Amino acid sequence: MAQLLKLYKIKGNPNNPRIVKNDKFKKLVQSINDFPEMLEKRPIIVDENFMILGGNMRLKACQELGIKDVWVDIAKGWSDKQKEEFIIKDNNHSGEWDWDILANSWSTLQLQDWGMDVWKGAEDNNFFDVNEDEEEKTKEPKASDDNYSVFEMIMLHENKIFLLNVLNTIKKELNLKTTADALLHLAKNYKQ
Repeated sequence: MAQLLKLYKIKGNPNNPRIVKNDKFKKLVQSINDFPEMLEKRPIIVDENFMILGGNMRLKACQELGIKDVWVDIAKGWSDKQKEEFIIKDNNHSGEWDWDILANSWSTLQLQDWGMDVWKGAEDNNFFDVNEDEEEKTKEPKASDDNYSVFEMIMLHENKIFLLNVLNTIKKELNLKTTADALLHLAKNYKQ
């Protein structure tokens, strides 16, 4: 059962296998700042010694925000083996997102703000073998330039990889400069 506990009593787990870096951590801090009530429904899990079994990053985010009391759930009577198993299983997110529902129910910006990794576009992907120097990169048009716009897509990861591989092949075979050119070539050939 969840209860409020002084933050200073909670001990971080030195063997925590999961970390959240930079932007993702900032998003977690912002998420807790925007919706702190969520912490009561998703408390930090601790053992009887108040060492964290689940929620190390939430603890760090609460520390960053200066929160004094946090919701915890104490796992009483667990063996060391059960605690170790929980630490891994709690961080092993199984299942998959239904990207169609996500795309039709929430905006990409909302999902990003809430900490989800969403695909912004093929140009952001490192599957492409683009070896441009810095000078060439700065000359590329930006979405804010006249006549340019951002094209976003949310799809299953395996479909994204398939599409990017096809576009990369077209790009190489036809010696095209951008992924957008490869996508347009694919669309024009389909229309013909």
